[in-house]
Amino acid sequence: MCENEKHSKNCIYEILNIILLLQENAVCPDSILDSCEKCFLGNNTPQREYNTRPIALYVCNGTLLEMPTTKDNLTVTSGVFRIEKLENNCATFRVLIQTLNEETATYTSTNSFFTVNLNCICAIKCLSDTYVEGL
Repeated sequence: MCENEKHSKNCIYEILNIILLLQENAVCPDSILDSCEKCFLGNNTPQREYNTRPIALYVCNGTLLEMPTTKDNLTVTSGVFRIEKLENNCATFRVLIQTLNEETATYTSTNSFFTVNLNCICAIKCLSDTYVEGL
């Protein structure tokens, strides 16, 4: 059981809700701080080319959450995800596979999904916005 289960929604929920809205093409005209809550996907200006704000999640003991990239091989894991659905205090994520190309991270979409109780997540790290094929 997670320590934070008294609250129905927490700050992680709120941040993921913003990211989900952005990924559904909700573009805000004004930029804000370069954080998980900035109003557009991309670097300095709104870009339609970006469709994902990849994230890493950390459980309450500070460990990076990693999930299998396929249902067939549970030993190959990734710690990079895309928010797909948010309902009450549960979030469904798609596992992304990260590859490094000339110092730039790119991601490949997988068909591996998982759902987590957000009360069990204590930290979120947003990675650079990107375009992920096959979504």
